[in-house]
Amino acid sequence: MICGLLALAGLPAAPARGEEGMWLLNKPPLELLKSRHNFEPSPAWLLQAQRAAVRFEGGGTGSFVSADGLVMTNHHVAADDISKLSTPTRNLMRDGFLARTREDEIPCKDLEVRVLWEIRDVTDRVNASVTPGLTEAQAGAARRAMIATIEKESFDATGMRSQVVTLYHGAQYHLYTFKSYTDVRLVFAPEESIAFFGGDTDNFEFPRFNLDVTFFRVYENGKPLRPEHFFPWSKTGAQDGESVFVFGHPGRTRRLFTLDHLRFLRDVELPERLARTWRNEIKLQTFSGRSDEQARIARDDLFGTANGRKVFTGLLAGMHDPAFTAARAERDAALRSFMEQADVPQERRDRWLSSFARIAEAQRVHAEIAWERGAIDWLGRSGILRRAQTILRLADELPKPSSQRLRGFSDAELPSLELDLYSPEPLYPALEAEKIASWLSLLAERLGGEHPLVLSLLDGHSPRERAAEVVARSTLASPDARRALVKGGKVAVDQARDPAIELVRVVDARSRELRSIMEDRVESVERSAYAALADALFAKDGDRVWPDATFSLRLSTGRVRGVERDQTPAFTTFAGLYERFEQRRGQDGFALPQRWVDARSRLGLDTPFNFISTNDIIGGNSGSAIVNTRNEVVGLIFDGNLDSLVGDVAFDAVNARAVSVDVRGMREALRVVYGADALLAELDAPR
Repeated sequence: MICGLLALAGLPAAPARGEEGMWLLNKPPLELLKSRHNFEPSPAWLLQAQRAAVRFEGGGTGSFVSADGLVMTNHHVAADDISKLSTPTRNLMRDGFLARTREDEIPCKDLEVRVLWEIRDVTDRVNASVTPGLTEAQAGAARRAMIATIEKESFDATGMRSQVVTLYHGAQYHLYTFKSYTDVRLVFAPEESIAFFGGDTDNFEFPRFNLDVTFFRVYENGKPLRPEHFFPWSKTGAQDGESVFVFGHPGRTRRLFTLDHLRFLRDVELPERLARTWRNEIKLQTFSGRSDEQARIARDDLFGTANGRKVFTGLLAGMHDPAFTAARAERDAALRSFMEQADVPQERRDRWLSSFARIAEAQRVHAEIAWERGAIDWLGRSGILRRAQTILRLADELPKPSSQRLRGFSDAELPSLELDLYSPEPLYPALEAEKIASWLSLLAERLGGEHPLVLSLLDGHSPRERAAEVVARSTLASPDARRALVKGGKVAVDQARDPAIELVRVVDARSRELRSIMEDRVESVERSAYAALADALFAKDGDRVWPDATFSLRLSTGRVRGVERDQTPAFTTFAGLYERFEQRRGQDGFALPQRWVDARSRLGLDTPFNFISTNDIIGGNSGSAIVNTRNEVVGLIFDGNLDSLVGDVAFDAVNARAVSVDVRGMREALRVVYGADALLAELDAPR
């Protein structure tokens, strides 16, 4: 890891193997592509990528892969929707699913996917909203109001989902317009045991042997969508050393953060999140152990929690490496030195130099509220309480002009909000009671048992008793009840005696207060300070600085390549899968579906199954297509190795690898194991 961290800081290091960067598609790294890959992408190539890539609003990426609206993503990206479609008698997670005909495809309950249609720079307009003499809090409010106005204007004019994306933590603002699709149907999902073969043991490791793929189909007006742009499947796959490109929606990186900001992340934010995650994992494991049915309904929560625990643990380990701190200290010092010596007006220089202290002060404020805020906001784990909070806030926010509402409640954002609010997803009473009890216990532990907020929430009961009462009496598990309450407006909500509403009402005022502190004294300060830092970076390095990930569409470049450190080859095969199965037989996470056991003699055992590449990815890239220079799918991103876990804040250019399912492995599995002839014919149809 150390070599990669030193490389990030611009210090001498081992020859870089990877290529750091999650590049905007409206500003691709043309020089890098030409110099490192001997490739000059055409505007048509970039447009195809932009409109073939799909964003799953619940998190993750997908891609159109056929002319009939077929979307490919990871099984673990689709797991929430697969779980919602499962029942005690039809467990699609355990048994898998294949629609033999279009009529067999299963509509998903509340799945929204988006396609990025257009990008427009609105930086000048957002910045113009901040007039001289405003405080940081007032400036932040002005920016938020202008962003909401721009989004509403765009939504009203186009009918498309519209989002202003903040780049460089406040230096630039781009308006993204999306085509949104909510008629999405499940076509194919393998059994979880092969999609996540190796379980937690092999997670973030390589070699891997996973069929982590699922196919959906997008419909429009009751018919399969006919997308103009999609990624066709490669007939040959990728070769070792070949140039490959990832188009996806990386969730978040914080590589532009100052050292003071990273210290807050290391010492406060991540430990707080890890503490909640560990706690939640233990409670979910206990819950799951009580019966097969409880294990089924908690499976998706437990998977996400265990995955998060491993990510946070790996990230913290990397940030505690002294080389990491030294590299960031040297990077900040180099930037300060440039600021002090640059031939710029003094006012601009002062703005640059003061940004470090302003960011540090924002982190001091954030640290004061982080543990309380994390505990209160944990209520969102409960589907009932999350919807109760949304209903409460809708009653308060809807009477206001769109530009003055809380983020998430503007006119442009309401369609997506309502999709979740009125979702018919099952809310299981036992699991909801467990989540609510866990939340109440967490608050009591962090605030103290005698805290007025805790006493009011518990109302003379234990956390478990209070949770059971809320679940037993609340009507908000019903979408119709939620819809009726919202339709009744503020009067109906204020008069509501639903126990979930009453519970959330107790903490909502404090939650809003903490949110206000975050917006006025933390985020607003960071936005203006990082805008100044970015201005200095642009002056120093030009346009070679890419913006941190923001769950917006990005391009990552790389090559198929093994890891030289331990001589790990780039590819695994089906033969390796069965060897691993025999070696770990009987161990948790290493079972194979019976159909895979039966198919062993019929499979081409030398078929590439998974592979690794040097592409720079992070959470949110899951489900991204990895393509060649012809924009043909050679694989499907589903993981990174252990050396990639620090990727939130740094890039290990030597050892970090992205892990993909090989297109040849997917094709062979669909043909031999699942007999998915119609699906394969569609994937291999002439363009």
